[in-house]
Amino acid sequence: MSIIIQKYGGTSVGNFEKLFDFENLNKIADNVISYQQKGHKVVVVLSAMSKATATLLDMASALSKKKPDKRETDALITVGEQMSVALLALILKDRGKKAISLNAFQAGIVTDDTSGNARILTINKKKIKELLDDDTIVVVTGFQGTDKANNITTLGRGGSDTSAVAIASALKSDVCEIYTDVAGVYTADPNICEAAKKLDVITYDEMLELASLGAKVLQIRSVEFAKKYNVKLKVLSSFLNQGEGTMLISEEDSMEKPVVSGVVCDRDQARITFKKVPDIPGISAKIFVPIAKAKIQVDMIIQNTRADGKTDLSFTISKKDFSSALEISKQIEKKVKAEGLVTTEGGIAKISVVGIGMKNHSGVAAKMFKTLSENNINIRLISTSEIRISCMVDEEYAELAVRKLHTAFGLDIKKKSK
Repeated sequence: MSIIIQKYGGTSVGNFEKLFDFENLNKIADNVISYQQKGHKVVVVLSAMSKATATLLDMASALSKKKPDKRETDALITVGEQMSVALLALILKDRGKKAISLNAFQAGIVTDDTSGNARILTINKKKIKELLDDDTIVVVTGFQGTDKANNITTLGRGGSDTSAVAIASALKSDVCEIYTDVAGVYTADPNICEAAKKLDVITYDEMLELASLGAKVLQIRSVEFAKKYNVKLKVLSSFLNQGEGTMLISEEDSMEKPVVSGVVCDRDQARITFKKVPDIPGISAKIFVPIAKAKIQVDMIIQNTRADGKTDLSFTISKKDFSSALEISKQIEKKVKAEGLVTTEGGIAKISVVGIGMKNHSGVAAKMFKTLSENNINIRLISTSEIRISCMVDEEYAELAVRKLHTAFGLDIKKKSK
């Protein structure tokens, strides 16, 4: 018998504001039962209902005069997932199926002690394996774990994807299916670009880039996990009638390597610039080591050398980290003898083109810059990797940039002739 891991996200599970509307949970139960009837052993990983986590976070903020305590916040917001799994297990049992809900502790998911953004260390698969061998449908809370001191932890935004992939790896499942509100991975956000098309396959590396650059389909850590442990990962629609979805594959399995596979936009950007710092060894370390110690992820970095022997050093971070990064930057400012800070919170967006075929094709950057220029879109910052080129632009031009680049790289869906 094959083992199938299925993860369902917030909108797939239901809406927290409509607590007695179980239509979505019943649809999940239908799908799970259909897989079991085909002879599969099924583990279901659930997120909290849509708006549940946000509502609980609002409660924590309302109660706390300062920033809510991270440990207690984790303990609070994990209630959402525990509610989801218990409700689905109740539905399955009501239909005469052997089913059980497990929280992270019961499922043996052990993490480090980083509240709010923990990383999975190990999974004790014994309990789940025993239940599957007894033909029980196992319903596990996503997004959470417990550290070695048995404190409840959460895995950060989109953490249920990582939960599902980690369980799939531990159980050596045949496939891990991620059910979302889209039919798969698209060449661009269909809400921005009507000409976007669904990809049948995409490489792990391409998906890693897309996830890191703002695509919301999969959490980046789940893709890292899948690549590292060679988990077969598939993105499908929660509506269950939207085709075969998108399968993630290794580069070696990719027969066709398009130059560009997707265009992605990330508006979650803030920028800090240290003005006129001395252009000498060690300055960058003095700036970025304290920021790294605060566990703030820096994205794009650019250094502009000036004629006076000084340099302007700019970097971008997520909007949620802006206030913390700015506070640290103010402490560093005098130490590096900067002549001031220039900040931008919002109003900018990062536009990126991604494709495994870039490794063997020249001219991608030139086409990207030319396309943006032809549409009067100014480039503020540029960064690259082996399979990605990113440009920082003014946010008001973000959607236009996505559509024009999507067309320029031949990604538009072909319209059927009448």
